[in-house]
Amino acid sequence: MPTAISASSETKIKQVIASIRNLPTPPIVFAQIQKVINNPDTSVTDIASILSEDPAMSVKVLKLTNSAFYGLSREIDSIKHAVMIIGLEAVKNLVLSASVLNMFKASDSNREYHEGFWRHSLATAFAARLIAKKFKSGRVFNPDPAFSAGLVHDIGKMVICCFMGKEHQLIMEYLKAQTELTDMNAEQAILNYDHAGLGRQLAVNWKLPSRLADSIGYHHQPQVTNMSDDFAYLISFADHIALVGLPVGSVERKRPEINPPTAEFFGVQPTDIEEYKTALFEEYMKAETFMRIAAS
Repeated sequence: MPTAISASSETKIKQVIASIRNLPTPPIVFAQIQKVINNPDTSVTDIASILSEDPAMSVKVLKLTNSAFYGLSREIDSIKHAVMIIGLEAVKNLVLSASVLNMFKASDSNREYHEGFWRHSLATAFAARLIAKKFKSGRVFNPDPAFSAGLVHDIGKMVICCFMGKEHQLIMEYLKAQTELTDMNAEQAILNYDHAGLGRQLAVNWKLPSRLADSIGYHHQPQVTNMSDDFAYLISFADHIALVGLPVGSVERKRPEINPPTAEFFGVQPTDIEEYKTALFEEYMKAETFMRIAAS
């Protein structure tokens, strides 16, 4: 029976996060956007004003709004208009994506893993958005925060990869020797905690919403009581669709079966998996545009 993150593991994870020198924090514009979007009185003008103080982010918002990602028929040339067109949550998604991509840089030793990681993360983000749009039975998910949650669901792996190089190497070697195990198994064996718990603590430190932090922390065991507002189930399903639909070998060595409670929550049938895989492949063709703009 799965349980919440144990007190001892949580204490260890907090110590690990606190001990990492130069662990990145989101840029000021992200914190400002996060704060005003959570304010019900926020206006488009407020968001546009914040973005105008960050020219690089403003350019990214305009590029994304005018890209194939949204497929608009006319060009948008003002930040205020762009925010009106794509919405506040979509702006937050782009700011979050650009911030996270720029915070975790690849080195020569982990470049291949890095690329595979972001491809899987983006595939999960697109899958989460697809599921949120299509799933109608009993639970309604907002597609924009679904995308954000999918994008950062494995961010704990980036902490291990970029800031815990020796441990990351041991985990990779362990997986090569024990090919039947999952990444979670290897992390628990080497670290006594896993990337999900590590990512959750990072989100808490970044003052991200509890829903997002717990969707990261519990996407491998969404049936455990948590504060994700069922987004842990959504990301569990999206992660599975991304793994079987657009597999990336360097990121996840073992293709897991769908988590049974997740399948039950969504009422998943085999035909549903195939439909989502097909839809994800088509949607992912736009991913190169999003990735290029966010990382530029």
